[in-house]
Amino acid sequence: MTPEVRALHDALERSGYVADPAVATALFLATDLQKPLLIEGDAGVGKTETAKALAAALGAELIRLQCYEGLDAATALYEWNYPRQLLHVRIAEREGAGAADVEQEIFGRAYLLERPLLRAITRPRSPVLLVDEIDRADDGFEAFLLELLSDWQVTIPELGTVRAEHAPHVVLTSNRTREIGDALRRRCLYLWLEHPDLDKEVRIIRRRVPEASAGLAGEVARFVQALRRRRLVKMPGVAESIDWAQALARLGREHLDADTALETLGCVLKDRGDLADLGRGEVEPLVGEGGAGATP
Repeated sequence: MTPEVRALHDALERSGYVADPAVATALFLATDLQKPLLIEGDAGVGKTETAKALAAALGAELIRLQCYEGLDAATALYEWNYPRQLLHVRIAEREGAGAADVEQEIFGRAYLLERPLLRAITRPRSPVLLVDEIDRADDGFEAFLLELLSDWQVTIPELGTVRAEHAPHVVLTSNRTREIGDALRRRCLYLWLEHPDLDKEVRIIRRRVPEASAGLAGEVARFVQALRRRRLVKMPGVAESIDWAQALARLGREHLDADTALETLGCVLKDRGDLADLGRGEVEPLVGEGGAGATP
């Protein structure tokens, strides 16, 4: 790693994020070249956490836009505070104010509700803009976002053009529920995140759940790694590993046994069918594979 990448890597680690060279390099290039970073991977691999860690490492504000089907540009940009505008109009009518003056007042910045995209370009210093699950939005919103990423300015009919003095650092995430358009892909740097290997998952659990013993962290990680090799409806991610380790530590468990695993599987499996398919006969070998008492 170059000194600059190493510095960002160390800042990510200090923020509690277990970074590897590829991730640190991608984040450094995205911020240094002022290019959006598109992160793809299965649900639960840590895409959103990567953006949060970048904001923490940079000491920047994190602004998150959660995408969903039907999201439009207006909702993502701004809305007018209609209740406050209406109250102002009623007060102005009682005071006999002129209509033109009232209209000018109620369409000022004081009555504007900034949504994530507009907020990202009006900050006094560059924030980290997380556009989460861009694959859930439709092609029309994607095209609008591409235009915004190109010039970082928006036009509000009542106020005029608003330009960013400090362009945000942009991270987009996708679970690949649909293909992202080629134009947006070409605009971005790209990072694919896999589920962590065993050593990295143990490090993550130990970092996020310090109250869990080293042995328990290793057993949880091995168990979850074994689960991911099965055909599951909902594959457990790193968040589930952390939740499970927290639950087991809260229950005072130093090691994982079959009974405890069966009682707490709801922390790691989030589908009724997956839970039903994993009875004692399947859990006991997985606990044995976890190597009770072993420390990685």
